[in-house]
Amino acid sequence: MLFKFFLRRNIYSLLTIKHWLLISCGFSCLLLIARVLITGQLTYIFLLWNLFLAFLPFAITEWLWELMQRERSKPTLFAFVFTWLLFVPNSFYILTDLFHLEQFHSAPKWFDLLLIFSFAWNGLVLGILSVRKAELILETVSGRGFSLFIVFIVMWLNAFGIYIGRYLRYNSWDIIMQPFSLFREMLELLLHPARNKMEWGMIMVYAMFMTLVYTTIKKLGENFQPVNQ
Repeated sequence: MLFKFFLRRNIYSLLTIKHWLLISCGFSCLLLIARVLITGQLTYIFLLWNLFLAFLPFAITEWLWELMQRERSKPTLFAFVFTWLLFVPNSFYILTDLFHLEQFHSAPKWFDLLLIFSFAWNGLVLGILSVRKAELILETVSGRGFSLFIVFIVMWLNAFGIYIGRYLRYNSWDIIMQPFSLFREMLELLLHPARNKMEWGMIMVYAMFMTLVYTTIKKLGENFQPVNQ
């Protein structure tokens, strides 16, 4: 009946990627609410916060896109790009929440796997959309070659940010709250690559994976563009 309602009202064709993303996030939240109600535990409530952090870079690029339609101020652009760079790793960081799957056993594992993966998927999509919008913004200002180079660098910065967040336990705002401690940790990593082979291995593999995911999804979108008659 619901399917027929959607067809009759032509709702499906009216829904944009933002609508589907909102529906997907709502589904994830419903899964989390169901788990809390059934188990009586707030075990995975942190996923809501991580999803909110994943939404911030998306919101920044959406706002910046609207701003760039009215004025193309390079100082404003670079200020917001810097802010965006601080938060965009949060979109991909949520993938590592799958680490928690083995820690809690108050619900069936298949349910917890779907729960965590659904949040991770939404974070990943938010990150990809945000990076794509940032790429388009940079194209309007500095040309295609420069923007593609930035996209490549962003994925490596994302992987670096994931390592800092997951293993060193720093947040995006710690660049202001704990700049010296964060700088020391980063300097140790940069100055002693041989001593931190596993860390650099993790960063490299995650950067390659995120670059492949972003490029593949971007090409999929281009491949399924309607053919002009």
